[in-house]
Amino acid sequence: MSIPQPPLPVKPVVSLILTRKDLAPPVIQGLSNFFGPPDLVGPWWPFNLTDYYYREMGAPLGRVLAAFLHLASPGRLADWKVFTNRLEERFALGNRRLVNLDPGYVAKERLVLATGKNYTHRLYLDHGIYGDLTLIYARGGFQPLPWSYPDYAQGEVPELLARVRRKYLWQLKELTGQ
Repeated sequence: MSIPQPPLPVKPVVSLILTRKDLAPPVIQGLSNFFGPPDLVGPWWPFNLTDYYYREMGAPLGRVLAAFLHLASPGRLADWKVFTNRLEERFALGNRRLVNLDPGYVAKERLVLATGKNYTHRLYLDHGIYGDLTLIYARGGFQPLPWSYPDYAQGEVPELLARVRRKYLWQLKELTGQ
């Protein structure tokens, strides 16, 4: 029989896809009001490996990745997505989003993102939100899965996530001795 144990805390991260670079600071401030202070905000990168958001948001788009200082329960992921959906609405112009926010977390073994879209590899969490196992950590780095988004699977994002994971492991050791 397996004995349920509380999960280790995780490091919250949010990916911002933005129509304009000048939106990043106020959006990150809005995220900080919920998650607490960021301890890493990545650079602005062109978001151009897919045109999925172009029809709604226009082009060109950019991405910024933010990680937050305070570790949290992975069980809150659905709540994080509900909050970020509301924040997206605050920055929208009519029916046009200017920012897309994808909250998730870095754990020792994985990167999980929250989404409102069901798919075969996504598990239902709560409030209409699913957890997407986006990357796994193996062989000294984040590894893509067959369904991983292309911009998470290559380039600067996995490198930045590795930095976030190193900080997370240090925090986890300080917190739990593990």
